[in-house]
Amino acid sequence: MNVVLVRSALAPHARREIAAAIAQGEAPLVIGTHALLEGDIRFHRLGLVVIDEQHRFGVNQRLTLERKALRPDVLVMTATPIPRTLALTAYGDLDVSVLDEQPPGRPPILTRRVSEEEAYRIVREAASHGRQAYIVYPLIEASDRVSLRAATQEAERLRREAFPDFRVGLLHGRLKETAKQTLMEEFRDGRLDILIATTVIEVGVDVPQASVMVVHHADRFGLSTLHQLRGRVGRRCGQTANPEPACCLLIGDPNTPEAERRLAIMVETTNGFLISEADLSLRGPGEVIGLAQHGLPELKIGDLIKDVELIALARQQAFEMVEQDPHLSGRELVPLRQDLRERFRERWRLAQVG
Repeated sequence: MNVVLVRSALAPHARREIAAAIAQGEAPLVIGTHALLEGDIRFHRLGLVVIDEQHRFGVNQRLTLERKALRPDVLVMTATPIPRTLALTAYGDLDVSVLDEQPPGRPPILTRRVSEEEAYRIVREAASHGRQAYIVYPLIEASDRVSLRAATQEAERLRREAFPDFRVGLLHGRLKETAKQTLMEEFRDGRLDILIATTVIEVGVDVPQASVMVVHHADRFGLSTLHQLRGRVGRRCGQTANPEPACCLLIGDPNTPEAERRLAIMVETTNGFLISEADLSLRGPGEVIGLAQHGLPELKIGDLIKDVELIALARQQAFEMVEQDPHLSGRELVPLRQDLRERFRERWRLAQVG
């Protein structure tokens, strides 16, 4: 099978060749980044769209990808469904397959709220035993607008003060692609003990010996990001080569009840579905027919978490209503049809986006 890769770093001539192969049906399997959304990528006969890390794509981006064919089958995957996705499953517009088990032999990741001093003690202990650690910051550079620590400045300080005897790298989104790849290869090969980074490492990173994740200003991150960051460690823990359990250490000073609750949830569970339900209750489901992926619901009374059975009953009755009168042409249904058309006229196409 001819498999091609589409990404923004492609040279123009290589991209033209790959785009032509895709359009002519010579590449039956296409793997890509957001670069697949560009207009020059046209498919010969697209039948299946698989969107990994679905929470990293906006509604319009997913719609663009799905519109590159006439109603392709769509599979969306994520460890942390965004509130809008859970709302879609509640309404019944997404069929759900659940993987609710850890890979064999992988123990749960220990999650704790700690002080900076305690976190660095644990990092030093892990690194001295041949394990590796991530230290994550929300910013690349310090800003006058917010009093948050930044990866670039903290990397210099930590190299001097906290980890002078260890090999420390710095990874963030502004680095050139070749520099990013080199850093990740050094970390993966064990030539770096500690990687200071931004959330650029949130997905797609697999380093077997990484067993400690430290998150600074954890109260500033959303639940899905925190859960994804936690998933970067402990990927081979519990096996003979790395028997110690992994840990995720949260450093933060939450100043709102919602931020306090987010950190408490992270400590309480490692179950991505429970975390997503908590995220839904905290942030709201967003718009099923619209672009918002979180926010206050359009329901005036119902609660998507507490009223699951009632919502399922309403969905069943709605399907029966449409089956009996597909055009809602009955006298008592005409006002409903007119209200739906008026309310969702500009957004109706978005209802099909998973």
